[in-house]
Amino acid sequence: MQLARAEDVGDYLIAPDPGAPRLTRAVTGTDHTGATVEARVVEERPLTIYLNGQEIVTAMTIGDFPEYLALGFLRNQGMLRDADEVTGVEFDEELEVVVVRTARQTDYEEKMRKKTRTSGCAVGTVFGDMMEGLEDVALPPAQVRTSWLYALSAGINRTPSLYLEAGAIHGTVLCQGNRPLVYMEDVGRHNAVDKIAGWMLSERIPAEDKILYTTGRLTSEMVIKTALMGIPVLASRSGFTAWGVEIARQVGLTLIGRMKGQRFLCLSGEERLLRDADPTQIADEPRGARRKGAHA
Repeated sequence: MQLARAEDVGDYLIAPDPGAPRLTRAVTGTDHTGATVEARVVEERPLTIYLNGQEIVTAMTIGDFPEYLALGFLRNQGMLRDADEVTGVEFDEELEVVVVRTARQTDYEEKMRKKTRTSGCAVGTVFGDMMEGLEDVALPPAQVRTSWLYALSAGINRTPSLYLEAGAIHGTVLCQGNRPLVYMEDVGRHNAVDKIAGWMLSERIPAEDKILYTTGRLTSEMVIKTALMGIPVLASRSGFTAWGVEIARQVGLTLIGRMKGQRFLCLSGEERLLRDADPTQIADEPRGARRKGAHA
């Protein structure tokens, strides 16, 4: 997939490409006045992920970055270990299949008998015990400046995106300091964060100094994935679920939500925050308003 030009998206390493023809389709309908209109709607297609010879899952996705999605999904499910040698990642566009191959022989038949449907849009799936591996998580004591949060929120919400082109989409952004690095979109926020995880795994990107920004709700699934990736901070302009907050506190994750204008709410990991910005100097949003480009 062709990436958007650097001059259009600032310093992103990967940014949304809302004009990519494969991601949306023109559909004719009528508006509230009865007039005929043409709208761009998001494509949704299946992608089947194999680990060596075993079929793992079929995910509904917009179809970009399938290799990263497969790697990230397997990593976040605990099916790819830190010590694993990935010997190949093969994508067949015609069959809509990704095969990830490892030097280690794998068999997750028993794990796949247990699966949890999550609250993620487009129905996320978590295999096995959702809490497996969290007891060993030790997130780094990174510092988070509130000036970074304000800059990230303003910049990300104004970035040209597939959401602005067609809606019905979620985004996840990997950030370092006040700089957004990689912005992934998909019909489910779980897919978007898995693409980030796959990119980090492929490029061997360290997690200890990163912030993960999501446009969707701060659910248990998002908290678990972020913690297992080793990222110490998860932020969103949307709200929280009680279980998401509980798990964040358990693993020591900094959890920040309802980021709108000068306001935000931190419900876990307050000790990482350095309040170096005066909120009264930040342009606020009218209550009830949604900034162009934001997501519910």
